[in-house]
Amino acid sequence: MTTSPALLLMIGAAGVPFLKGRLRGAWTVLLPVGGLVLLWLLPEGPGDSLTLFGLELTPVRVDALSRIFATGFLVAALLTAVYALCLKDALQQTVILLYAGATVGGALAGDLITLFVFWELGGLASAFLIWARRTERGYRAGMRYLVAQLLAGLLMLAGIAQRVQAGAGVEFGHLGLDGPGGPLILAAVGIKCAFPLLHAWLTDTYPEATVVGTVALSPFTTKLAVYVLARGFPGTEALVWIGAAMTVFPIFYAVLENDLRRVLAYSLVNQLGFMVVGVGVGGSLGINGATAHAFAHIVYKGLLFMSMGAVLYRAGTVKGSELGGLYKSMPKTAALCMVGAASISAVPLFSGFTTKSMILYAVAQEHRTVVWLLLLFASAGVFHHAGIKVPYFAFFAHDRGLRVREAPATMRVAMTMAAALCVAIGVAPGLLYDFLPYTVDYSAYTTAHVINQLQLLLLASLAFTFLVRTGLYPPEVRSVNLDADVVYRRALPAAWRRLSDAVPRASTRVVTPLRQRAVALWGTAVRSSAGGGFTAPWSTHSMVLWAVALVGAVLFLALL
Repeated sequence: MTTSPALLLMIGAAGVPFLKGRLRGAWTVLLPVGGLVLLWLLPEGPGDSLTLFGLELTPVRVDALSRIFATGFLVAALLTAVYALCLKDALQQTVILLYAGATVGGALAGDLITLFVFWELGGLASAFLIWARRTERGYRAGMRYLVAQLLAGLLMLAGIAQRVQAGAGVEFGHLGLDGPGGPLILAAVGIKCAFPLLHAWLTDTYPEATVVGTVALSPFTTKLAVYVLARGFPGTEALVWIGAAMTVFPIFYAVLENDLRRVLAYSLVNQLGFMVVGVGVGGSLGINGATAHAFAHIVYKGLLFMSMGAVLYRAGTVKGSELGGLYKSMPKTAALCMVGAASISAVPLFSGFTTKSMILYAVAQEHRTVVWLLLLFASAGVFHHAGIKVPYFAFFAHDRGLRVREAPATMRVAMTMAAALCVAIGVAPGLLYDFLPYTVDYSAYTTAHVINQLQLLLLASLAFTFLVRTGLYPPEVRSVNLDADVVYRRALPAAWRRLSDAVPRASTRVVTPLRQRAVALWGTAVRSSAGGGFTAPWSTHSMVLWAVALVGAVLFLALL
């Protein structure tokens, strides 16, 4: 029987609550390491199959695409486990391993039933990382998050049922919009991948999780959705335009946002858009670009969330309006945050430069000029809000007198590991390119590409400096910005309150008079019954006359 690394993590997680101190910490770190070793020892191809209710299931299927995504998830689990060593919360450490294991299991699933099971397990487990903050806001956000995950699960289950009913089976391969159940499964993936108008659950809930919880939420759910797109919907034209929209609209919200973890949540949607575009373009270059960028994003976005988590852990806030000058007391965290900022901004010699450029090149090869220009604008935008705004307002803006201790050693170790990976992929991209699904015939370090990217970054940084110096840049103010979540956070509750108020008034105006008339009618009927009327026996000839009259009326109406 093929042993899945997912089971190693999930079964191992059961032992975490029974361990204490350093033994627990060592166990949580060793499990992802063991998972990585086991993953790379698995041979390529489908593993053992089994039959359930007449359906053939393949719980483990290893190929280049599934292996690279599963590797990214296990690396994220390792980084998060090291980052969480300073915690004394067994619940979070247990849930992180369950969550990571479920995501790895989804990446290695060879059939849709197995994918659905791990898809749901991951959604259920991850909600506890929001509730673990133990605040009223966290509880409400966790409930909204869980509703989104369950809705995505129901849509996927309905799509799988359609495929089974149509005789298409449950093999997890190319699904396509034209295939049975394809639109429903794509809608399910669209929720978890934060498609436009379906994205609000992400920006609403990620910033409400614990210090470690947001770091754990960042890599798993959304990248599993990207993997499902790459496996089931490569070359789908609609994804090109959906992804392009995803890269652009979060920029405006991120610039206005005061909560720096919410800024990073919006930039997460932005970066997912690049991956979705790559999948939509399809072909070897598009899928390679989406896969490489997903792997790099797992690391550098984790680094950025870890740095902001360290700020929250020490300063007690990540509001831009309340921070500034922290580089004096947290210089190491500031430096590591700058590595993450350089990576997400695609600065040469950092990971984002070698992966995002592949997607842009794939778009250019398809002569999609409008999409290419949108991605170029989005690249400048992400440099503004994630590359400059986050580190600037957290560490270098107006000094507000905050003097705190440096981040705990285990947090700095995890951030250093992530930063080293960002630099390694940026300096030697072949370390990642060699493991992509298709043979890579692409070089990021061409003279034209390097010069063009440096020009873009220089112009974007000058624009940011000009806007800040002239006071035109939106100031950091205490506020909560709503976008699509205004529907369920404001509009629906307001509609429910109005309906609740209207029902009693309608009852007074309509129901009460109807009840009075019904009582009066019932009294009349009772009196008629007592005196004969309709309840008295009718003679035979009367019954015949009534029957003839009714039949005649029906025939008359039928012949009109």
